Amino acid sequence: MIFDTHAHYDDEAFDSDREALLGGMKEKGVEYIVNIGASLASCRTTLELTEKYPFIYGAIGIHPSDTAELTDEDMNWLKSKAENDKIVAIGEIGLDYYWPEPDHEIQKKWFKEQLKLAEELKMPVVIHSRDAAKDTLEILQNWNDKKTRGVIHCFSYTWEIAKEYLAMDYYFGIGGVLTFKNARKLVEAVEHIPMERILLETDCPYLAPEPYRGKRNQSDYIYYVADKLAEQKGLDREDVLRITGENAKTFYGMNGENKWHI
Repeated sequence: MIFDTHAHYDDEAFDSDREALLGGMKEKGVEYIVNIGASLASCRTTLELTEKYPFIYGAIGIHPSDTAELTDEDMNWLKSKAENDKIVAIGEIGLDYYWPEPDHEIQKKWFKEQLKLAEELKMPVVIHSRDAAKDTLEILQNWNDKKTRGVIHCFSYTWEIAKEYLAMDYYFGIGGVLTFKNARKLVEAVEHIPMERILLETDCPYLAPEPYRGKRNQSDYIYYVADKLAEQKGLDREDVLRITGENAKTFYGMNGENKWHI
């Protein structure tokens, strides 16, 4: 059974068939989905999805690209909603330097504020880092002695950087990019990352694996990522799905170890 640890089913790409698609997930072998907030609006729709579907849990947080207009009042709202029993993490939060805006200092400010929120609530964090390896690592290392669990979503850096995160007991979100022909850097890193630190994700509707690259992604496409990972690690698909599923339950606290449990 699949545990999709990072999805965006509130995205407009699913507006035409969201209900039918999610209604068929069990038959496709999808057991759990964590829908990830990226803006205040998507945090609200994530909450709605968790209320409607028993197998959907949520994370709420503000993506770095949406931090320009954030306020302390917004942080208070996030805190109040994060106390919902089906919200299992703060995220996705972090840094994105691919575009020049928002200003990097603004991104850093709200990244740190949301880390403080996760620390206060004792919740794991889902980290977005794009073209910002040095600053992301520095901020998380400085926060490390206070941290809860963390995952580097859509990990795309080198094995050298992966080692730094392993030293902090971080997890790694691995998705469709692993199947891409030009993913040599990621393939090399995954060869060394221990299985107990890997979470499988889609980031749907984005980053669909081969043979669906460029098309809309969905949770059952994780089978293709699991097959690639199984090939790398010398395991069966079923072993990969079982191990990563248990990893996900541990990461999100869904195994009875805190209030965010099934």
